[in-house]
Amino acid sequence: MDHAPDAAVLTEPTAKPSVGRDTFIDFVRAFSLLVVVAWHWCFTLIRWRPDGPHATSPIGFTEGLWTMTWLLQVMPLFFFVGGFSNLVAWRAKEAHGATIGSFVWSRVRQLAAPSLALAGTWIGLGVLVSIRYDSAWIGNAVKLVISPLWFIAAYLVIIALFPIFEWLHDRFDVVVLVVLIGLAWLVDVTRFRHDWNNFAMLNMVLVWGAAHQLGFFYERIVNAHRRVAWSLALGGLFGLAALVYSDRYPGSMVGVPGDKFSNMAPPTMCIVALVFFQAGIAALIRDRVLDRLETRERWSAMNRLINRFSMPLFLFHSTGLAIAFWLGRSVGLYSKRQPDLRWWLFRPVSFVGPLLFTLPVIFLFGRRWLKGAPAPVADSR
Repeated sequence: MDHAPDAAVLTEPTAKPSVGRDTFIDFVRAFSLLVVVAWHWCFTLIRWRPDGPHATSPIGFTEGLWTMTWLLQVMPLFFFVGGFSNLVAWRAKEAHGATIGSFVWSRVRQLAAPSLALAGTWIGLGVLVSIRYDSAWIGNAVKLVISPLWFIAAYLVIIALFPIFEWLHDRFDVVVLVVLIGLAWLVDVTRFRHDWNNFAMLNMVLVWGAAHQLGFFYERIVNAHRRVAWSLALGGLFGLAALVYSDRYPGSMVGVPGDKFSNMAPPTMCIVALVFFQAGIAALIRDRVLDRLETRERWSAMNRLINRFSMPLFLFHSTGLAIAFWLGRSVGLYSKRQPDLRWWLFRPVSFVGPLLFTLPVIFLFGRRWLKGAPAPVADSR
């Protein structure tokens, strides 16, 4: 009976979130971006065809490898911690008299400016090369380089809708989360029943909005009894396993050529289950990680380092990969048709080439985003 209130952690409103930093949130946000970068560098198979480069994944060649994506597809976790960070940041700005419109515009500008600059530069280069050399492959090359920016576009939409989500949260609390998930489920059912694939684009807002909205409950979750975190993790895991076992959804949480569709494009109910699973895991490990971040200098220094570099590294990592592929292709490094033993043995060091070519690009074009400690996507100040 002592812990009965904890069972209602999502349904019992508490005081407004504090306005201090949570170094664990900073760590998770930056670490999730680094996981994406490492995944692209180490597990992207690039094949050159007559119309240019195409990317695929070793998941399509290796049985059972899709289970790795249940842990390594961390974009749902990024939206979750982003929800908390954005809410805390708004509370702090609100306390100093800022308007919610100016707050949202500041967040959008921080993220959109470098993303648009990067996309515009590559598109401009693509047009010039296409005109000068009449190269049919340049379009696919440019699309491949800027494709990771899709998630930033989705995140920008959620930030733009933040005033609505925040207003609904203040008035209806957990009901908003239930409605978002319920609507996302109805979108999936309607999509599959009537084969309305375009209708599924609604889940770009509903599913990512639910992941972001769940972050509003972060403080309640981590301050509750550990059984709440275990319930989130196990509930998400069982839900995800049931959805995949139904044979309606692919097992991979990333797009794989040959699958009937991607769970990410647009997101499905699998991503809802995944964010609950990952949020529960994050809550379970938080105290241990936070203790190390606050008491061990090496952990603290690592946290500062990854927060300093995570966003510029994410923005420019595909540029570095493109340069490494272009140079490596000439000496046969990217000529394998599918992963073999040599390819797998090379994975631990496969990030070295892209990293070496990404760092100069950051130095030349991304130094302004190295000044702040946290990634500018969701600064919790």
